[in-house]
Amino acid sequence: QVQLVESGGGSVQAGGSLRLSCVASGRPFNSFAMAWFRQAPGEDREFVAGISFMSGDTTEADSVKGRFAISRDNAKSTAFLQMNTLKPEDTGVYYCAARQVSIIYATPRLWSSWGQGTQVTVSS
Repeated sequence: QVQLVESGGGSVQAGGSLRLSCVASGRPFNSFAMAWFRQAPGEDREFVAGISFMSGDTTEADSVKGRFAISRDNAKSTAFLQMNTLKPEDTGVYYCAARQVSIIYATPRLWSSWGQGTQVTVSS
């Protein structure tokens, strides 16, 4: 497993932007696919975006396509989630996840390592 620490959350108004970071340690970062999930109060954890470790291919949930972008900097062992045009429904705790297979799955239980989460609050 790899240790993950998220940062960059906060409170913004609708239409604003935030950039989340996830720093990994403990294992070679370029051997892990990375993903961001989020969880609103009373809701299940849902997939937001993922990036493979081999090709750098990305995939995003339909709800964030065109607004959010995932990226990674292997030299800095860091994954990012750029969030633009934020909406109140984007509010939740955002979690970084890693798995040592390059296939990106939207199912949380298939990801082996998780960060502690960072709160994102979008007000209308």
